[in-house]
Amino acid sequence: ALALAALVGVSLGLLGGGGSILTVPILTYVLGMEPREAIAASLFIVGTTSAVSAITHAKAGRVRWKTGILFGLAGMAGAFGGGLLGGYIPGVVLMILFAIMMIVTSLAMIRGRKDRGRSAGSAEGSAGESAERGLPVARILLDGLLVGLATGLVGAGGGFLIVPALNLLGGLPMAIAVGTSLL
Repeated sequence: ALALAALVGVSLGLLGGGGSILTVPILTYVLGMEPREAIAASLFIVGTTSAVSAITHAKAGRVRWKTGILFGLAGMAGAFGGGLLGGYIPGVVLMILFAIMMIVTSLAMIRGRKDRGRSAGSAEGSAGESAERGLPVARILLDGLLVGLATGLVGAGGGFLIVPALNLLGGLPMAIAVGTSLL
């Protein structure tokens, strides 16, 4: 269990995601917790691990604070709505939606951004707020709302979706998308 917990920490710190997707099965199948308890415990575990890792990324200048806060606030609203909506959709349909979401996101990450050179160059400035002067606030709020809706609907996949959204849709370089996702 400790080795697997270390794997979760490495996944979160390195990739900015994978926390709940890895933690809930470990708590359930390795440590024998009931699923509801495992889900609740994973919130604390992943939140704490993400906070510690976000500090490290922030010190290294890999967090876009305004982007992360705006995205997070919109994501919380979307997750609340997705959670409410998910209560009306059969579990089998939710699992199919989750699988489709994982495939589409994976393919998008493999394909990458079309404007990679322009976006990466413009976002590579200092990690300070000056790099966020031209912040596309409406786009960040919309992306956050949609990612929150998807994660609230299927119950997992926050970092798994946030990093690609920040990288592909928001134009942040991967290292900064990871650090901002942890925020």
